Amino acid sequence: MSTEQVVPTPSVGVAKRASIHPLSPLTSREIVKSAELIRGIYPQKTNLQFKIVTLQEPEKAQLIPFLESEHRGAQVPRIDRKAFVNYYIRNTDKFHEAVINLTRGEVEKHFRLGPNQHGAADGEEIFLVEKVALEDEGVKAEIAKLQLPEGSVVIADPWIYGSDGINDDKRIWQCFLYLRDPGNADSNHYALPLPISPVVDTEEYKVIRIDLLPTGVDNTLSETKPYKIHSFNEYIPECHELRTDLKPLNVVQPEGASFKVTQTGETGEIVEWQKWHFRIGFNRREGMVLYDVRYDGRSLFYRLSLSDMNIPYADPRHPYHKKAAFDLGDAGAGIMANNLKLGCDCLGSIHYISTVLSGDNGEPLPMENVVCVHEQDAGIGWKHTNYRTGRAAIVRNRELVIQSIITVANYEYILAFIFNQAGDIVYEVRATGILSTQPIDEGLSVPWGTVVHPGVLASHHQHIFSLRVDPMIDGHINRLIYEEARAMPRSDLNPHGVGFTVEETVVEKSSGLDIDYEANRTFKIQNTSVRNPVNGKPVAYKIHAPPFQKLMADPESFHHKRAEFADHNIYVTKYQDGELYAGGLYTNQSRGGAGVRSWANRQDDVKDTDFVIWIQFGLQHIARIEDFPVMPCEIIKVALKPANFFSKNPAIDVPPSNQEFNRSTLVSEQHHQPTAEAIVGEKGEVCCSSKL
Repeated sequence: MSTEQVVPTPSVGVAKRASIHPLSPLTSREIVKSAELIRGIYPQKTNLQFKIVTLQEPEKAQLIPFLESEHRGAQVPRIDRKAFVNYYIRNTDKFHEAVINLTRGEVEKHFRLGPNQHGAADGEEIFLVEKVALEDEGVKAEIAKLQLPEGSVVIADPWIYGSDGINDDKRIWQCFLYLRDPGNADSNHYALPLPISPVVDTEEYKVIRIDLLPTGVDNTLSETKPYKIHSFNEYIPECHELRTDLKPLNVVQPEGASFKVTQTGETGEIVEWQKWHFRIGFNRREGMVLYDVRYDGRSLFYRLSLSDMNIPYADPRHPYHKKAAFDLGDAGAGIMANNLKLGCDCLGSIHYISTVLSGDNGEPLPMENVVCVHEQDAGIGWKHTNYRTGRAAIVRNRELVIQSIITVANYEYILAFIFNQAGDIVYEVRATGILSTQPIDEGLSVPWGTVVHPGVLASHHQHIFSLRVDPMIDGHINRLIYEEARAMPRSDLNPHGVGFTVEETVVEKSSGLDIDYEANRTFKIQNTSVRNPVNGKPVAYKIHAPPFQKLMADPESFHHKRAEFADHNIYVTKYQDGELYAGGLYTNQSRGGAGVRSWANRQDDVKDTDFVIWIQFGLQHIARIEDFPVMPCEIIKVALKPANFFSKNPAIDVPPSNQEFNRSTLVSEQHHQPTAEAIVGEKGEVCCSSKL
């Protein structure tokens, strides 16, 4: 990765290291070399469509000794650089998987994949699908029946087809059509959905079916008829009378940022901040990946990433019943990442990270400014006012934010790892963007969606995320436990019935587990071989995950079979190389059976071993009219917090806030509450005194 510094304030510390680290993303040269080695398998004019050329991460057994030697400053063992490749022979169903040993310059593994395994979308393919859909004569004939005004602009939103087991073995796309203001390329076309949906085959790139969409309260379909154009509903600022009473709020760091970024060769960065030390990677599918996360030299997490997400929709009618996007597996958080320099996405002294991914011809695809690193003030970190003296001790909570923003057609997701000075790591998702809409006859309503504009229905849907956590809490041999708060029965010890205790349960086998919020069930990752020096408890990190309604689809449905992670708050599986994605490696039109539920069903022993935790969290998006024409951010967070890992509050050494112009007092400078004290004299006598 390359980096660029924005300097409205003094610059961020940036250093460089020359060699390629085993965890650094592939360089441009490595991408080109990988594609060349694959092409070398075939006759010269064979046309290949590359879906992904990315880093094949080293086996953990190789990488752990490397990282430990690296931290000791010792000589590191050699690890071969490898690439993982997916590709098609273009315009066929011949989909392949390969591993390239770049160090040796050879194809190490190579095989054709079987039925119902399909590659992710790419930009060139999406463009061709749109073009094919709009140029088809049958589609044009249906559009003509709408009797749109001369000069009208129709656009297509291609959707990954989904699965229902009915004639869906081939790789196909479902397109939804919309009308756009011909005078405004940024017009909100989701305010004008059309009742026509072409289906496109991506082997021959042709329309194989035209679905007419139900616009009433049931499955009834009507012939295409003249379309009534309602008013536009825009989100861009020039279409609105803007507020005039908002004053500037400037984020200024006169001495620069407190973090340091070290570039490791052409790609890859190490970040150091407030005792934190970790490596940032980036790939096409997951986007940001954090490796080797440590605090004050102690190991915490081997790898952290957003593993998967699923967005199933509530409309039960054809073809909407197949709408269940896997935005990471079907497209990719990396390839959909925004250039953050183009908007006011990060504030303060910012460090941008750029990277390189692969295009459909196996060429390097530069991705500029896809991650920003910055600090933010998050309010009060800790505070206490001694009411006897009136003295307030207060520390502000400084946070380090590692942020990327992805656009998936209509939706935006603002994704961030957030570190604080008290040893917490928070993964935050902010969902915004525009609702995926469909036509509805005027004056009607349905129970599975909300009318957000005349003739426009926004179907209810879920956003279900899976955060993959590979722990190494003071080492790689850990256990997962959960604690529950239980009321004590009345007894001689508890005669008033007010006592309660905490009970601990060890998770022995790989499984899917749920959080019982009524029992305050809290999951912890422990290392029982390392004990807290004060209380003797095992060092641990606990998981704070918000409640959410799990997947609504029937257990026998394709939605449920495919979204293997979406039925439990927590999955725990024994570590195996290559098991990175909760929904499976290939989610496009998948059938299930290749994700985290299947891995958990192995019933592996996970007590005091190397395991992976998959944390599910999400939003039940019951659409509201206030979500249109653009949705205010919905925010959800998962936190990993120390539990008996430190001997005291680790933020106790953060310098106090000392702003003379904004000093906090209890009520006023003049107010001191009367207090009483007991003073022990020379002979042990105790006397009391009062003071103001």
